[in-house]
Amino acid sequence: MSRFWSETVKNLTPYVPGEQPKLSQLIKLNTNESPYGPSPKAIAAIAGANNDSLRLYPDPNSDSLKQAIASNYQVKANQVFVGNGSDEVLAHAFLALLKHEAPILFPDITYSFYPVYCNLYQVSFQNIPLTEDFSIEIDDYLSFNQGKNGGIIFPNPNAPTGKALTKAQIEKLLQGNKDSVVVIDEAYVDFGTDSAVSLVDQYANLLVVHTLSKSRALAGLRVGYAIGHPDLIEALERVKNSFNSYPIDKLAMAGAVASIEDKAYLQKISAAVIDTRKNLVADLDKLGFVTVPSAANFVFTKHPQKDAAEIAARLREKHIIVRHFKLPRIDQHLRITIGTNQECKALVQALKEIIV
Repeated sequence: MSRFWSETVKNLTPYVPGEQPKLSQLIKLNTNESPYGPSPKAIAAIAGANNDSLRLYPDPNSDSLKQAIASNYQVKANQVFVGNGSDEVLAHAFLALLKHEAPILFPDITYSFYPVYCNLYQVSFQNIPLTEDFSIEIDDYLSFNQGKNGGIIFPNPNAPTGKALTKAQIEKLLQGNKDSVVVIDEAYVDFGTDSAVSLVDQYANLLVVHTLSKSRALAGLRVGYAIGHPDLIEALERVKNSFNSYPIDKLAMAGAVASIEDKAYLQKISAAVIDTRKNLVADLDKLGFVTVPSAANFVFTKHPQKDAAEIAARLREKHIIVRHFKLPRIDQHLRITIGTNQECKALVQALKEIIV
């Protein structure tokens, strides 16, 4: 700790990203990246944008990308906000829409960046416990503090559990919580649940956040976006333009537009992940694992007779990396990204050797 640090920095506990090891012949199932490459159309678009025009600043408003997103979801361009990955979009949302006197609400087991944003921006918060089976109970949010809160945010499907709420449950929350913003973080929505984007025109307090890192296989491009009422989008734009007015570079914009427009490729690789997930869960079940129902590109599982940290360590010895969280309630669970069929078969074989 340096004497030059501000009080804010002294009090921060930064988010710890998933490990990016530099090992050879590694099966990497720890950070929920896609096992498949991006759309070939996206790669071609990025190559096509790699020219002399890079000497010029990109469009600060990212109009082409906003229009592509708006067309894809049948909303207006002024209902779309874009940023460097959904993490940046979420960060702007915490400052622009969730910083109020009343605490914001999110699950006790969820994306661990949320409390980091709260500490960074001095946003008060309250954790709402998941049920015993790791479900989000809408009534717990509606009844907290007689319905008074500074906002509500959670992923759907939730992370790291993978459990999803239906669109009807999301709408129940919106109908009962009309005086603060509800942010639905849909990083994994393409792997098995309905998006809440179709509700944004009905509920002025709904903001839906997406990323190109998961189902569109562009984690290295760093593009995310939000869809909501124009008033919510304007708030995000005000923060963005006071922080970084050129967030999306020309290469990222070209690749993102092409990826958004290539719906067939999205459906193809999402379906492949869903199919592999189904097979992996069946194989884990045969080995005695208990797996939380997942609508994401990962599974959350535990073995009743084996310590999760030990399993993770033994897998690492076999050059297979999974995610273990040393946190209350989930310290005996492993989060395993869905890889290719071949990678998941190698994982199952390794687990057989470890479990027996």
